[in-house]
Amino acid sequence: MAYVIAYDFGTTGVKSCLMNLDDGIELVCGEYEGYDLQVFDNGGAEQDPNQWWQAMCGTTRRLLEKTGIEAEKIKGISFCSQMQGLVLVDDKGNALRPAMSYMDQRAGKQMKKVQGHGLCISGVNIFMLLKSLKVTTAASTSVKDPLWKYKWVEEMEPEVFQKVHKWLDVKEYLICRCTGEFVMTKDSAYSTFLYDSRKGKEQWNEELCKMYGINTEHLPRIINCQDVAGKLTTKAAEELGLMIGTPVYGGGGDATLIGVGAGSTELGDTHIYSGTSGWVGTVLDKQKVDIVAMIAGIVGAQEGRYNYFAEMETAGKCFEWVKEHLVCDEIDAYLEKTDVADSKETQYESLYDYMSDVVEGVKPGCGGVIFTPWLHGNRCPFEAPNCAGMFFNIKIETRKREMIRAVLEGICYHLRWMLECEDKKVTTSKTIRFVGGGALSKVTSQMLADITGRTIETVEYTKDVGAIGAAMLIAVGSGLVKDISEAKKLVKVKDTFYPNPEYKEIYNRNFQVFKQLYKSNRKNFDLLNGKGV
Repeated sequence: MAYVIAYDFGTTGVKSCLMNLDDGIELVCGEYEGYDLQVFDNGGAEQDPNQWWQAMCGTTRRLLEKTGIEAEKIKGISFCSQMQGLVLVDDKGNALRPAMSYMDQRAGKQMKKVQGHGLCISGVNIFMLLKSLKVTTAASTSVKDPLWKYKWVEEMEPEVFQKVHKWLDVKEYLICRCTGEFVMTKDSAYSTFLYDSRKGKEQWNEELCKMYGINTEHLPRIINCQDVAGKLTTKAAEELGLMIGTPVYGGGGDATLIGVGAGSTELGDTHIYSGTSGWVGTVLDKQKVDIVAMIAGIVGAQEGRYNYFAEMETAGKCFEWVKEHLVCDEIDAYLEKTDVADSKETQYESLYDYMSDVVEGVKPGCGGVIFTPWLHGNRCPFEAPNCAGMFFNIKIETRKREMIRAVLEGICYHLRWMLECEDKKVTTSKTIRFVGGGALSKVTSQMLADITGRTIETVEYTKDVGAIGAAMLIAVGSGLVKDISEAKKLVKVKDTFYPNPEYKEIYNRNFQVFKQLYKSNRKNFDLLNGKGV
């Protein structure tokens, strides 16, 4: 049996998946463990890398105990992880400070100081913009990019910065912890906006490093996603409960591997992801960029293929917010509370299932109530760290049910907006693979079909597509599978949803209002939320 372990490190937890690669990719067992995310008033968002490692060790040991599979049968491990984090380490691989999450947006001052002078487009000095576009076919236009986190530490924590040996991303830190190797996969390197993506020049670009003031000695060795980064050290193997020398593959970021795990790997394939964050991705054979809408053809795991990528910061996180603050009784108004999932009188497996059932009974359009899913700012199609969520057009007859459905519709409106922005530069597919936690709900899947006007397909292991993608890299790297594109035939469709023409007019109307809400409230967002940015 060809068993492997794929780790999917998300924003708030890791799902560790034991896979069998003998005949395709079979999910044998999964274990989950959460970790903390600290969000600060000044826009900071940090995590403790040691918590990532402890969660990885705990879930690995539980997988082996639960399945009874011996450690020597594990032929390799790989990662799918959140991207654009910043983990600064010393020469022994120890983190010098908490990791700065992709959500961290406190470096606005540093970003403006470096590239916000002179004639600017999208907040970038035009000469710096042109140089970056030439080298990477993209540019750093978001305060949340890791480049500015690095500059923030340099300016605000000089005593820490003096000790830096290497700049790593999330999975790169974990690879270092496993193997002692300081590496970075191509997709992670590209997300720093310091990587030369031109054919034959795939390496760190010294001119860009000089332009931004980056110490090139801090940048690790670049490898391919399917490469073996190293092998488990004695210490790491003991802590994980695995064998010394087990191959550790490079893996990829979530933006890279979720499309692979969705089976969206052929030219022109489009997938939509809704987890904590959300995005739209389309497979290209040439890099493209929309500097105004903040969309770029990012480097992926497939050779000669790129992912035209549009991201929203909070998607499923908005539905979680609704659960915690609208659905649950957080002010103890009731003397006795019972979770519907715990009641013997209901058929619901979780509160989310109950919420989906409730909103299915609400008429599409929510009586005109619209929600903006910008709970932690936004990236695409506009960069706005100060924008926030709001319920618009609440009336005396509005109930919680309409508000809950409005949140799901708002997420889908934003996904449609990004999809239409992609269509301005590329051709997105008529049939779209929908994956992530949001795709577990048939109500949400049908809503996405109705709002976008596209046919929507879901897959069997929709919450584990990142881990499926990571396992696919091991299959390719070890020679079990010839090419990553074979994921298209290995990943099977579970359900298909077709748009209902009956709702087209009302959704088109609400969508037009949705797009105007940011423009109408931009100055108000800046007045209310501009502190520290």
